[in-house]
Amino acid sequence: MTKSSVISGFYKLSPKERLTLVKNFADLSDEEACLIAQTCALPLDIADHMIENVVGTFPEPLGIGTNFLINGIDYLIPMATEEPSVIAAASYAAKMIREGGGFHTSSDTPVMIGQIQVVKLKNAQEAKNKVLTAKDALLKRANEQDPILNKYGGGAKDIDARIINTTMGDMLIVELYVDCRDAMGANAVNTMAEACAPLIEQITGGQVYLRILTNLATKRLARATCTIPKETLGGETIVEGITYASAFAAADPYRAATHNKGALNGIIAVVLATGNDHRAIEAGAHAYAAINGQYTSFSKWTKNTNGDLEGSIELPMAVGLIGGAVRTHPIAKICMKILNVKTSNEFAEILAAVGLAQNLAALRALSSEGIQRGHMSLHARNIAVAAGAPTELVETIAERMTKEKAINANRAKDILDELTRKA
Repeated sequence: MTKSSVISGFYKLSPKERLTLVKNFADLSDEEACLIAQTCALPLDIADHMIENVVGTFPEPLGIGTNFLINGIDYLIPMATEEPSVIAAASYAAKMIREGGGFHTSSDTPVMIGQIQVVKLKNAQEAKNKVLTAKDALLKRANEQDPILNKYGGGAKDIDARIINTTMGDMLIVELYVDCRDAMGANAVNTMAEACAPLIEQITGGQVYLRILTNLATKRLARATCTIPKETLGGETIVEGITYASAFAAADPYRAATHNKGALNGIIAVVLATGNDHRAIEAGAHAYAAINGQYTSFSKWTKNTNGDLEGSIELPMAVGLIGGAVRTHPIAKICMKILNVKTSNEFAEILAAVGLAQNLAALRALSSEGIQRGHMSLHARNIAVAAGAPTELVETIAERMTKEKAINANRAKDILDELTRKA
């Protein structure tokens, strides 16, 4: 039986009904479904082994992005976020993109870069030449640290070196390129870099200080593209508005920061849900946006000859299916099962598609009715809860505020008082 991520009226269902549909889609066990539904599904003893000084846990709402068709495959997207409208926007954009054939994605080999900083050199150029000459010995030393990674086709594959001028004088930065396979790779790369450091000191006569990976993973990029028919978007005026917004973001760092944040709203929600390092992803993405000397957008939107909208996104995506919280956190493991990805490359490409969808949703709203209309109507529920509304009155109060276009704490309290008096 073919499974589809298009679920009509998903947002109208109760959480229990939604979970039943996700359970069937992802073949979750009864135990896994129950675990997701728990208010706190992370046992304190597991949390205590994940980080230091544990006193408790901090739950985030976990939702599901629907309608995603990526390279001809349907996906349900687990997303953990506190921000209203993110999941609804991504799902709506994915539905529009689906009308144009869905997302098409690609990605690089999962290579991470380890950096070894060499200082106090008499002749930096000569030291660089010596390092490159000793490449085979350095790669051998690196690969001795992780025979399992080598067994699966990964490991240190190449070495390069750059001379940089700093306030502390010239430095030689030796870069180790490591194929991390289905791991994010931080631990493997750092271990290899540390193992190579003494040998590099012998070769160069310099002193090594830092030996650590960079989160600017320029050899591990993920890309997604899509085409949306102009009729699906609402006409040529909307298409034109989105292309103007894209040009604005490409040229102006102030706009680009918010433009990119919109894409990351979706990406980080998925990364968080799956136990990956969202800080590394965000740092790498922003650094990549500024790699040519000016901060710019990492997505682009243009109009094709037919008048339809075409979008693309490219950014570093260092994520893994193994290691860290991915295999430790109970909910992260279940979220990975819902995604049903087989490789880190497939996962990276899904994240690029989610980012492109999130970006489209924001630009479409900005180019038409404005961002606040949809966002604030969903945010109204948060306002109602903050005002002290019981569960059974939250939707009523939110609907009233939205209809009146008065979404604020004072109005929520007034409506709550009114409804309470009537009761």
